[in-house]
Amino acid sequence: MRLLVTGGCGFIGSNFIRHQLADYNDVSVVNLDLLTYAGNLENLADIKDDSRYEFRRGDICDRELVDEILSGGPFDAVVNFAAESHVDRSILDSGPFIQTNIVGTQVLLDAARGAKIGRFVQVSTDEVYGSLGETGLFTEETPLAPSSPYSASKTAADLLVRAYHHSFGFPAVTTRCSNNYGPYQFPEKLIPLFISNAAQDKALPVYGTGTNVRDWIHVDDHCRGIDAALRHGVDGEVYNFGGSNERTNLEITHAILKLLHKPESLIHYVTDRPGHDLRYAIDSSKAERELQWTPQVDFESGLKATVDWYQQHADWVAHIKSGEYQSYYEQQYGERLQ
Repeated sequence: MRLLVTGGCGFIGSNFIRHQLADYNDVSVVNLDLLTYAGNLENLADIKDDSRYEFRRGDICDRELVDEILSGGPFDAVVNFAAESHVDRSILDSGPFIQTNIVGTQVLLDAARGAKIGRFVQVSTDEVYGSLGETGLFTEETPLAPSSPYSASKTAADLLVRAYHHSFGFPAVTTRCSNNYGPYQFPEKLIPLFISNAAQDKALPVYGTGTNVRDWIHVDDHCRGIDAALRHGVDGEVYNFGGSNERTNLEITHAILKLLHKPESLIHYVTDRPGHDLRYAIDSSKAERELQWTPQVDFESGLKATVDWYQQHADWVAHIKSGEYQSYYEQQYGERLQ
């Protein structure tokens, strides 16, 4: 199988590429990534010399480039990870989210359709469903009700994928996943941010009262789910992947502090995010039933392994947090932490 993976230098994409090359001897990957702030070539330094791997720098919105890459095929599938993905950034400026997440997806769909690609996987998020109350789970039939510019852009992309399948018989599947954690995650997201800050005895900025609930899944389990959808999914279908690990943000914070033997005095409650969804929780029974997929990493051991990874890769953390990230961090949390 030959894959075009977009956004493969990001957190989930880089883990997916690594898993594909490790698990399948007959897989080759072309990785198209623009290397924006969250894309990092260091994430795949261990496989850069693998003859089955090729990196191309570029924008998924560049139709000429995407056509040129696909014409050098044949490719069996396109797996689209490329996206602006952080809710807080979308609140500060939604423009890049509209361009990459919607227009970029449209460009990929048209190019893949023209190249007669046999499978297109749209990697999406449970945030397209909006917010849950204290009970219930998101299923694939839950109405789409995005709450942020980020989730609205991902919803629009998902609907484009759906429309291409229904209009043209385009062979696409969509995956939606709960919050990921694990190695190589950019430290603007909660778990790596709090690990990094706590290790340096810096404040941990907890939004509101910290009672917002998320379902956490290890990135390895998510990558196995995407692989199952790629190889065994039914065209036109959506598959949810969750870890069945609901935790409040405050519970996550306490767990990280405990693992790092740091005091709770590092917790600083800050002004809540606008429109902050209360709770996400995923029903993965369809994926379990139709794809024979189940999560394998329990949260306690997965979180400990993640904390250990970030401690062992302090140089990676220091490098990725330099430059543009510092400006963003000051803009996002500076006034809140005063």
